[in-house]
This record gives sequence, structure tokens and C-alpha cells, in this order.
Amino acid sequence: MDVRPTWAQVWLARSAFGAAFAAVAVLVGFAGLRSLSMLIVGVVGVCVFVAAVYWFLAKRGVVRWAAAVVAVAAPIAVLVLYIGAQLLWVALLSLALAALAAIAGRAALSVNAGGHGMPTYPALPVKHPFLLMNPRSGGGKVTKFGLKEKATAMGAEVALLDGPDIVDVAALARDAVARGADLLGVAGGDGTQALVAGIAAEHDLPFLVISAGTRNHFALDLGLDRDDPAKCLAGLTDGLELRVDLGVISGRTFVNNASFGAYAEIVQSPAYRNDKAGTTLKMLPDLIAGHRGPRLVVHAAGDTVDGPQAMLVSSGPYETGDVAGLGRRARLDYGVLGIIVVSVATAGQAVGLLRRNHRRGLALLTADEVVVEADEAEIAVGVDGEALMLPTPVRCTTRPKALRVRVPRNRPGVPPPTPAIDWVRLRRLAVGRG
Repeated sequence: MDVRPTWAQVWLARSAFGAAFAAVAVLVGFAGLRSLSMLIVGVVGVCVFVAAVYWFLAKRGVVRWAAAVVAVAAPIAVLVLYIGAQLLWVALLSLALAALAAIAGRAALSVNAGGHGMPTYPALPVKHPFLLMNPRSGGGKVTKFGLKEKATAMGAEVALLDGPDIVDVAALARDAVARGADLLGVAGGDGTQALVAGIAAEHDLPFLVISAGTRNHFALDLGLDRDDPAKCLAGLTDGLELRVDLGVISGRTFVNNASFGAYAEIVQSPAYRNDKAGTTLKMLPDLIAGHRGPRLVVHAAGDTVDGPQAMLVSSGPYETGDVAGLGRRARLDYGVLGIIVVSVATAGQAVGLLRRNHRRGLALLTADEVVVEADEAEIAVGVDGEALMLPTPVRCTTRPKALRVRVPRNRPGVPPPTPAIDWVRLRRLAVGRG
């Protein structure tokens, strides 16, 4: 059925086309035949910059530093050429109009784009909530926001993961369940969240996420308040439930993602903690060239990728509408894994990534299962930010809607996903068709 667009969609779509035509008109009207030269110079400059950055990461010694000089010089050279031709203002104005066209187009495609949020379910009262809190996580947020005292006042039992000895988090959670806990929760990093979430799902108990970690990616995708973790505690008394998927890798649950290849190998290095940038630059050339680290073979969704440099498997696909190509997850209940596979072994393939439909260097897939084989018995894997060594083959699966997450009724929420520009759809909207 063809649904008529709203007045806002029609005029936003028309504005997108108007701005796009204006961007072209500015180039042609003020630059004339030189507009083609401007485009060629700009495109060449971007390609040279991307290739130079690749060589800087993939090489060592003189070649690396020569590439750094080229990466800095390329955009400067483009600016100098534009200024010399007295066309800099034309280029900037045309770029501004093109950006305005993209903003208006995405806004038109986003209007009334309902259904992006996960459904909520009534939350039954709990009598014996049990919360694990890591006072060191997130730079001491547990103490800063008085989370233990506030949770205790709300009737929760709180166990602090503190002290010189290593604490068995899983054992603490299982013991709490055996003593009658009817809700489990964590104030800490995503790795601890994932471990306890798996136990909560195993016993069909609600799980409370308290955003007291450093990055809080899971809390972000749940729409929780990351600035004030104390607000997450409202889920104990005035909450709703979400049913979200859990990822499983070699029997271990994860709530965000598992990374393979270059990044996973780098974070395994003992030197990485003290010198992240230096260690990365030192190890990347061998990892990109395949001289270091295992050779991976990825099987997913009927496809096989041989020898990728890196791969990310996420519990639910990430958005890809942002500039970086990796955003956030609009929903956590799609019932599939998201897979991003990067195979960039040459500067040409790096430049090819500028084309969004370029599949040789970047593959975006979804699947129920991913199997990663290697030419070594064990490989490095980063699971929700924790560096692990896992035996091969490594198998990743999903448990659809396995986790009952308790969230506050009042929370920031998750914004709708940013749509990719689709000029065919925009043309239909501009003429009043759905």
C-alpha cells in the first residue's frame, strides 16, 4: 500500500533536491569549466590522503614518515590550488550546500519512522534484588554517585568487588540466586555486565544495568542515562522490562561484541596498557601484511572470507549511517549477529573503502552463527573489552530475547537510526508519493 507522505517529508525532500542542485549550480556558475578540475583535484586529494594514512599504518621507517608528510601535505595542497584559482569560497559554499542536502534528505526519510524502539513489558515487583558494584570502574563512579548507599536504601543487597584478592563474580551471582535473589544487577564494565547477564538469563531473572563503567556501550544502546548512573536504580521500583538478545562465543556470553584479528592481537600485548599508540604503530605493519598473527577464515551467512585483517561480531547489527561506518545499535532484539569484516591489504583497497558499496575491503553481514577458523590452535579475541585466548574454531551464536533487562520508566531512550540517503525514495517523497 502506498502511504502518502507528510507535509514535512515533502518539503524536506524538496529542500534536499534544491540544496543539491544549488551545490552543482554554484560550481558551474562561478567556476565554469574549472568546476570539473575542482572536483578532480578534490577527489585526488582525498584519495592521496587515505592512501598515505594507510601507508603510515602499514609501513615502518622512512616510508612511514614520508607517508605522514604526504598525509599532511595533501589537504594543504588542495587548499593552495583552490586559493590560487580564487575558487576556495566556491568549493566551501558548494560543500556546505551538499551537506545541507544530506541533512534535509535524512530528515525527510526519518519523519514518522516509527517502530525503531524495542517493545517494553510490565515489570513485576522484586523482593530480593542483588547488585554487584565495582568501586574502581569508570574512575570511581560507584563512590562518586553514592550508588551503594542509594541501592541499599531501596532494599537491594550490594556486594562490592573491592579488595586485593580476585573476586569470582560468577560465584557471587550464583550464590545470590541460591539464596533467593529475584533480580541481578551490575554497576561496572561491560565485561562484568555480560558475565552476570548470562547467569540472569540462565535463571530467567530480570537484570539491572547501572551505567558505572568507563564507556557503558551496553547502557548506551539500552537508552540509559550514562551521565548519572544513580538514575538507573529507579528501575528497581519504577521500571519496565526489555527482552534483548545475548551473544555467545565459545560458551561465554557477550552483550556488545567480540573482535578478532588486528585489534584483538594488539590488546593482548603486555606493552599495550602502558603505551597504546606506540604499541599499535609497532604491531600494525606485520598484522596488516599477514606476517604476524594467525590467518583467519570466516564463515557466516553462507559466505566465506579468507584472511581478513580484522572482524567484529556484535549482538545485533550496528548502524552504518554515520561517517565512521560504525554507530550504535538501534535495537537489541533482532535475533541475529552483526558482522563487520575488514580486508585491507593494499593502499588501493583502503581508497576503495570510500565507496560505500565496496565489498572487497569491507563486508557487512548478519547471521545466526559465525565460525572463525585459524591456522593456530588458539587465537586472541576481545570480548566486551576483555582480552582472551580462545581455542579454534571459535563459534559465535545468538540467544534471541534471552535476557530480561529492567530499565527505568523515565530514561533518555534510544534515538531512531540515521537513514542512508536514498535519492529514489526522496524523489517519490518530493512529488507527494510514499
